[in-house]
Amino acid sequence: MTVLRQAAVLGSPIEHSLSPVLHRAAYAALGLDWQYTAIEVEESGLADFWDTLDESWAGVSLTMPLKVAVLPLLDDITDRARAIEAVNTVVFDEGRSVGYNTDVPGMINALDEAATERDRIRSAAVIGAGATARSAVAAIIERHAGQVPITVFARRREQARELLDLARSLGGTIDVGAWADVDKAMSADLVVCTLPGGTDLDVTPPVAAGVLLD
Repeated sequence: MTVLRQAAVLGSPIEHSLSPVLHRAAYAALGLDWQYTAIEVEESGLADFWDTLDESWAGVSLTMPLKVAVLPLLDDITDRARAIEAVNTVVFDEGRSVGYNTDVPGMINALDEAATERDRIRSAAVIGAGATARSAVAAIIERHAGQVPITVFARRREQARELLDLARSLGGTIDVGAWADVDKAMSADLVVCTLPGGTDLDVTPPVAAGVLLD
């Protein structure tokens, strides 16, 4: 009997996720009779959920707040995921779980495909300071060889400061802006917003057109 292959995106909240739509479309294009769903999993329940996974699972996608929480549950992670300390994709292969960070190349590819000239970006701002923000900082540093200054704006200033060591280890630098000044983020040539879906953000559109990656 053929075992149904399945995958899912895990996180909380999860109802806003478009991952099922995207993955099902990809499966159809590839001719894969696989199932992909969205499952509400909080950080406190991740380990218990992990214990329920069987051989039918091909992998999982992870969104907040699980991109860091999943690390102790994995058999291995890629060098990029280890450096960033954030995993958004787990592949199950022969009984082993391997964690990947596809956020970074995804962000870089999105900017490249949008024909965003690299020499046009001279300043960048990241809104938020969670796991996705870690990937955003890494993507900007990698894409621009550490030459573009980054300012991080977060509601919790101490969380934003945690990105300082990451940026330094990747060959870049960041400044931490006050959340009260988040409106200043819109003056950067590149703005990456990593806030969860549905979060209200009151900012004034910039006078000059820049690049926004949400």
